[in-house]
Amino acid sequence: MTEDLLVADDVRTSRADSVYALLKRDIADFRLIPGDRFTEAEVCERLGVSRTPVRQALFRLKQEGFVDVSFRAGWRVLPFDFSKLDELYELRQLLETEAVRRVCTMDRETMDTALAALAEIWLVAPELRLSDLAHVGELDEAFHCALLDVAGNTEMARVHREVTERIRIVRRLDFTRQARVDATYDEHAAILRAILAHRTDEATRLLRSHIGTSQAEVRKITLHEVYLAKNRAHGGAAS
Repeated sequence: MTEDLLVADDVRTSRADSVYALLKRDIADFRLIPGDRFTEAEVCERLGVSRTPVRQALFRLKQEGFVDVSFRAGWRVLPFDFSKLDELYELRQLLETEAVRRVCTMDRETMDTALAALAEIWLVAPELRLSDLAHVGELDEAFHCALLDVAGNTEMARVHREVTERIRIVRRLDFTRQARVDATYDEHAAILRAILAHRTDEATRLLRSHIGTSQAEVRKITLHEVYLAKNRAHGGAAS
C-alpha cells in the first residue's frame, strides 16, 4: 500500500514537472503572452492531464513571477519582470567574475587540464564553428557553468545553476540571431585566452562586458518578440 502511494506521488510529480515545462515553454516562445488569461480547466483539456499537476505547475510558475491568479478571473500571464532579471544577471556576474579570479590563480598544468574541453569548443577557427544556434546556446550555458565548477566552490556553483535556470527563459533568445552567436564565439575565446594567460583583470573585464551585452540584447529581443506576438494575436502586421 505504501509503495503504491509512493509510485502515485512520483507520477503526479512527474506530470506536474512536464506541465510546468510545457507552460514555461509556451511563455518563452510567446504562445502565451503577457496579459493572456486562461483557466486550469483549459490547460487540463489542452494537455490531457488532471487538475492536480496543472495546479502544481501553475503555482510553481506563480512563485517564479510568470503568472498570477485571481479568484474571479482565473490565471493571467504577467509581464516579464526586468528588474528581477537584472538582479539575477547582476548576481550571475558576481559569481562568475569571482570564479574567474579563482581559476586564474591555478598553476599552468592544472588550469590547462581543467579548461581543455572548453578550449576545444571555443578556440576554433571560424570555419569550424557550429551552425546550430540552439546548440550553441546550450554550449554557452555550459561554458559559464564550467567556470564555476572549475573554481571549486560547490555552493557557488549550486547558486549559479539556480540563477541560470531562472534566466534561461530569456537568455536563450540571445541565440536566435547569427550575429550574436558569432559574437559569443569571439567573446568566449577572448575570455579563455585571458584566463589561460593568467591575466585576471582582463579576463574579468571581458566577462563582465560579455554578460552585460547579452543582458541588453535579450531585453531588446524579448520586448520585440512580445510586440510581434501581440500584433499576431490581434491580427496585425509587424516587422
